[in-house]
Amino acid sequence: MPDARIYHRLPSPFVCKRGGALVDAVLAYETWGSLDPKCCNAVLILTGLSPSAHAASSLNDGDAGWWEYLIGPGKAIDTNRFFVVCVNSLGSCKGSTGAASINPGSGHPYRLDFPDIALEDIANSAHDLIAALGIAQLAAIVGPSMGGMSLLAWLHAFPGAARGILNISAASRSLPFALALRSLQREAIVSDPDWQNGSYAADHWPVAGMRLARKIGVITYRSAQEWRYRFAREPLRGTQTPAHRFAGGFQIESYLEGHAQRFSAAFDPNCYLYLSRAMDWFDLDDYGGTKLALKDVRAERALVIGVKTDLLFPPDQQLEIAEGLRHAGVATEYAELDSIQGHDAFLVDSERFAPRVARFFAAL
Repeated sequence: MPDARIYHRLPSPFVCKRGGALVDAVLAYETWGSLDPKCCNAVLILTGLSPSAHAASSLNDGDAGWWEYLIGPGKAIDTNRFFVVCVNSLGSCKGSTGAASINPGSGHPYRLDFPDIALEDIANSAHDLIAALGIAQLAAIVGPSMGGMSLLAWLHAFPGAARGILNISAASRSLPFALALRSLQREAIVSDPDWQNGSYAADHWPVAGMRLARKIGVITYRSAQEWRYRFAREPLRGTQTPAHRFAGGFQIESYLEGHAQRFSAAFDPNCYLYLSRAMDWFDLDDYGGTKLALKDVRAERALVIGVKTDLLFPPDQQLEIAEGLRHAGVATEYAELDSIQGHDAFLVDSERFAPRVARFFAAL
């Protein structure tokens, strides 16, 4: 299958918020639809921590994307109307420059020589891409999870850069519960002897640490209600075997193990550490609080979506974002969805999300 990714070279050096700079850094992105002659129908999607830029299938890559149900001809984000751009975050390992990339100064992977990345850097790099595409103002900017936090950084830095704002399951800052969970995930990785202070071999990752980090993450991305509904206390079946002697022998354990194995083989550990910490560091209180940070936002309309069962970013945090945008004079709708699928609902609960998103884009 052809690679649909396109690469944008950032200004060199690209100076990072917390110090340091990147030379010859690139952003990977994909596009769907066509940019109109006035360059006014563009929609930018900023991703969560782990997704690539492949949000939907295309002629160049027919594999389903991570937001396949939302993006495409006639779908909620209609590519017959909009030119959609999805950017792989700076610091990731899915095409954009990150800790796993080659440092042009040494000829070796950056590893822990990579600058301390901040979500503001992700916002600034994405803005540079959009400017290079000749887009002065976006029709809409969209961000779920970490992408929603990067969106807030974007709005603070570029308050008039989008007519529409769609912020999903995000927050102005991470609360102690989320901080604690991500801290445990990072500790699992750096405690793995194979991490080697970030200098692990390309074919010998700290797999045990990554597996545990992913299991912790998956538990928090969904809800206790969903686990009870999907798995109850169902035991392993047939040829399924427990992962170790002290496993309980339940289907939920097998589910977590499957997720952990797939993720640990596909996402670079150092990139994970950098992006996870960047989420912890982000805080609109650094700019005087949510209302003050967003006070200059000039947009026509916004939709802020939260999920009642979200453990990582509870709905009151999305309500705070909505109030901040209203304070800036943006016509803002707040929607709190009754999904049992927790933080990950935006990825899987098409029945609830697609109609809300479709109504928002139909009004643009």
